[in-house]
Amino acid sequence: MPASPARPLSLAIACLLAGLPAAALAQDERHEPAVDLDRVVVRATPLAATAEDLAQPVEVLAGQALDDAKASSLGETVNGLPGVHSSSFGPGVGRPIIRGMDGARVQVLSDGLGSGDVSTVSVDHAVSVEPFLARQIEVLKGPATLLYGSGAIGGAVNVVDGRVPEEATAEPIEGRAELRYGGAGDERTVMGRIDATDGSGQFVFHADALHRETSDFDIPGHAESEHAHEDEEGAFGTLPGSAIRTDSGALGLSWVGERGFLGVAHSLFSSRYGVPGHAHEEDHDEHEEDDHDEHDHDEAVRVVLDQRRDELRAGLDGAGPFETLRLKLASTRYEHTEFEGEDVGTVFGNDALEGRLELVHGAWAGWRGAFGAQWGKRDFLAVGDEAFVPGSSTRDTGVFWIGQRTLLERDGSSLGLELGARHDSNRVDVATGAMPARDFDTTSLSTALKWEVGDAWHATLGLDRAQRAPTAEELYSDGVHVATRSVELGDTTLDIETATRAEIGVEWHGQRVRVGGAVYRVAFDDFIYLADTGTIDHELPVRQWRQGDADFTGFEVEAEIALAQGDSGYWDLRLFGDQVRAELADGTPLPRITAPRVGADLRWERGAWRASLGATRTLRQDEVAPGESETPGYTLVDAHVAWHADTASGNAWEVFVDAGNLLDEEARPHTSLLKDLSPLPGRGIAFGVRAFF
Repeated sequence: MPASPARPLSLAIACLLAGLPAAALAQDERHEPAVDLDRVVVRATPLAATAEDLAQPVEVLAGQALDDAKASSLGETVNGLPGVHSSSFGPGVGRPIIRGMDGARVQVLSDGLGSGDVSTVSVDHAVSVEPFLARQIEVLKGPATLLYGSGAIGGAVNVVDGRVPEEATAEPIEGRAELRYGGAGDERTVMGRIDATDGSGQFVFHADALHRETSDFDIPGHAESEHAHEDEEGAFGTLPGSAIRTDSGALGLSWVGERGFLGVAHSLFSSRYGVPGHAHEEDHDEHEEDDHDEHDHDEAVRVVLDQRRDELRAGLDGAGPFETLRLKLASTRYEHTEFEGEDVGTVFGNDALEGRLELVHGAWAGWRGAFGAQWGKRDFLAVGDEAFVPGSSTRDTGVFWIGQRTLLERDGSSLGLELGARHDSNRVDVATGAMPARDFDTTSLSTALKWEVGDAWHATLGLDRAQRAPTAEELYSDGVHVATRSVELGDTTLDIETATRAEIGVEWHGQRVRVGGAVYRVAFDDFIYLADTGTIDHELPVRQWRQGDADFTGFEVEAEIALAQGDSGYWDLRLFGDQVRAELADGTPLPRITAPRVGADLRWERGAWRASLGATRTLRQDEVAPGESETPGYTLVDAHVAWHADTASGNAWEVFVDAGNLLDEEARPHTSLLKDLSPLPGRGIAFGVRAFF
């Protein structure tokens, strides 16, 4: 008999109170030190600022916090941050969801430039960014359209990898390596990263590499939920089609001078993963009058993804009237092949070129700010029987300005103002010319106030108007979309969607307690969504891209408490919770919106040891769209233990154990289209060693 929702939660709390702990480990500055994440400089904005300095809500993962959070997908890596979830389309695919928004509304960036993949085209397409090779990961919550265009109307995730060095290393050679084995899928991961500066101090070299393999993942029970059960003899204990193999690597070289740098890098990302629950059961209609060849087959579906990327970056300090100039260019060649058994089903190709120029100026009439220009093109091609989106060519250009100034400063308190504006032009052409081309112009505006009352209180008020142009997928889809098991139809008449956001955030720092939270509302005009039409075509539901007004409302809260400091070590407790509600103007809930959740992490540190125990309770999601089923709640418990040692030569070692889903609970995220076919992995314990040099 399945446990009641209260039982796993009570067990999790009991585990927390029992005393397995966690904390940060103080290390040598060269060896991934424990850091105050609020003081890490956020690279996603051209103005050098920390997360604490910015009025826009930003979360940063770096150092030990990033090491403990790293997972095989970017979505799972950031999943524990307040307001941030993962789309979870099987273990091989996990795209970030920010405050209930995902897909074409959340931009994934590789150090400020688009990732160049096709993860927004379909939910079964992986993000081509490897979180294990990241130095830090930044999550911009709320519209990031001012910085990155309409594809960031819901936020952005910036992965900083340092593949193009921008400064000389502190030591001639610096780096890290890691070996990991275990977990629910018997993961085998090996990675390494090295940066080196020549004797002159002017040439800096970077190299990194990663290889990961997993078997099919262990799961707590049946692969299919009670909503999908058709065969009691179906998969049990192991999730077929969940194995992953990933290879990634890069070489970079930069010249670094007193006033700037010039560097290049070449990188590759290759992944092979299955799509659980997607042995095809299709009914093909070739749309030919004399040939309706309907056939069913049941073959495993797997994806082979390959991406090659070339980058050039340059920087100059003291460029005339500007403090700094930064230029970024990236050319990406991407191919994604879907196999049905041994046969090629569909091939997706994407050639992307993107450029970005940022010019930071000093105080002009009291304003410190940055001008920027961004341009890009994307040539997308889909070939195969299940190519539900035609080939297309997309061109984007945008210009922006952001600025900040202090309005009032007195008696230890200050009031700051941030303003920004951006305009983009976008054109989408269908490769065949069979459908009309579309042109769009979008304008986004933003204002934010930040009030600091001494060192203890911080309050922010943000107001934004952001616009997003429809994507080629929303405009031109026309056919069977296997990932969603539906017929998907676009609408070439779709208009721009406009979001108006209001957010209030408050944070208080005490000597041993820190508490922060935010409430927000985003009102959309002409929100683009995929609606169930209620009709069936060859046993598949027909879904149409439509527009309507919609509202997103939610809150986030987080508290950090220093419980004790003494002979037993340092003890800290983190508590967090988040919730978002999204519905159309008539009150109809939107599909696959994240469920409310609460969580706690107990952390401990003493000498060379650190440990943590955490529990996250995801509540039942009963606010469901038409055609959706409710999703039961679940509790996930994880733990981390590490032992660190410095060597006489100045290097360091770290041995660690990571455990996930300790209660072996069946967990099915409401955000996943595969929730009734593919639960999250069961209990898994991984062992490993890290070396810092």
